[in-house]
Amino acid sequence: MSKSFEEQMENLEKIVGELEKGELNLDDSITKFEEGIKISKECNKILQEAEKKITMLVNENGEIKEENFKTEE
Repeated sequence: MSKSFEEQMENLEKIVGELEKGELNLDDSITKFEEGIKISKECNKILQEAEKKITMLVNENGEIKEENFKTEE
């Protein structure tokens, strides 16, 4: 079972904290960095999937209608 977005972000924060301390050797730092990149990509994927599900209510001439959420790219 995959971890939730919040769990992934918590793991990412731990990794960042470990890297910021500067106590890891080079090999361990690289391993942690790679793990952080992987988690970051997973979080991005979760956010993209959530974005697809978001809808907005738009008031048009006094009527409220539902539209898909649009991102600016």
